[in-house]
Amino acid sequence: MRSHKLFLSALLVLVLAFTSILFVAHAQDSSGAGLTIGFAQTGSESGWRTDFTNAMMSEAEAMGINLLFSDGQQKQENQIAALRSFIAQGVDAIILAPIVETGWDDVLQEAADAEIPVLIIDRGVTADPSLYITRVASDFVYEGRLAGAWLATATADRASCNVVELYGTVGSSPAIDRATGFADAIALFPQIQIIASQSGDFTRSGGKTVMESFLSSMDPSTICAVFAHNDDMLIGAIQAMEEAGITPAVDILTVSVDATNDELQMLIDGKANATVLLSPYMGGPAYQAIIDYLGGAELPPLIMVPSAMYFQDTAAAELANRTGG
Repeated sequence: MRSHKLFLSALLVLVLAFTSILFVAHAQDSSGAGLTIGFAQTGSESGWRTDFTNAMMSEAEAMGINLLFSDGQQKQENQIAALRSFIAQGVDAIILAPIVETGWDDVLQEAADAEIPVLIIDRGVTADPSLYITRVASDFVYEGRLAGAWLATATADRASCNVVELYGTVGSSPAIDRATGFADAIALFPQIQIIASQSGDFTRSGGKTVMESFLSSMDPSTICAVFAHNDDMLIGAIQAMEEAGITPAVDILTVSVDATNDELQMLIDGKANATVLLSPYMGGPAYQAIIDYLGGAELPPLIMVPSAMYFQDTAAAELANRTGG
């Protein structure tokens, strides 16, 4: 048993250590004065998405960039229309945070024909890579693996652990990749099994509805843990657990992705166990990549943003650091 625990601890340390090599920074001139960039956002489905939008706007302002913002309202057709509008306006570049992976080839080709570079941010696409200049994102597979490695460590002394999964938007790259990474990690530990998985569409209300369904369709005492593809779904699930008389983070362990301020508070209050950081600060690297590209630089196909993980005993310090408390 001691060797098993040592292996689990080493696994988690190795996965956490991988964070240090994820970030690729640009050290060239950061002035974007005079540039007009169109940004097609997915919507405002979560607290993290709002933080991301606000960060994109503030970082653009700091760099002197005129940012044209479009809220896709969770509809791909809205985003495609926004891209065509940006093309018609003759912007210097376009940033797309795609709602889903597929269905972008035609509009990306239109941008290429207009000689307007497109940068993919956050979520990924399956389009021809020659149709966009790079992608700025976190490693979603890594986030899922990190969540799975933590759960394996936390349940090392248990004979079994049945997991319910709150899946993100179907067809989106974070949902696909986080599910893959988590499954990869727990595959090393046959005592951990996902017994149910359902989409909560990355929303708090969706997470609450799905968790209520899980709790009513099975014996809650058989659920060891919940893995949520984002914090908002988990916060909804925590509400469902509390309304059902279940003590979250005690009766049912929790792990999620985003590390929003609301989720950090859940950790501080003892209502959640762990969350993986998805940094909302992608604007700086994205804008600099566009500046570099327009200046003739060759970009890597993927520019990673850093990640981390927070727990009940580390959440307070991180939240204080963010809020200046």
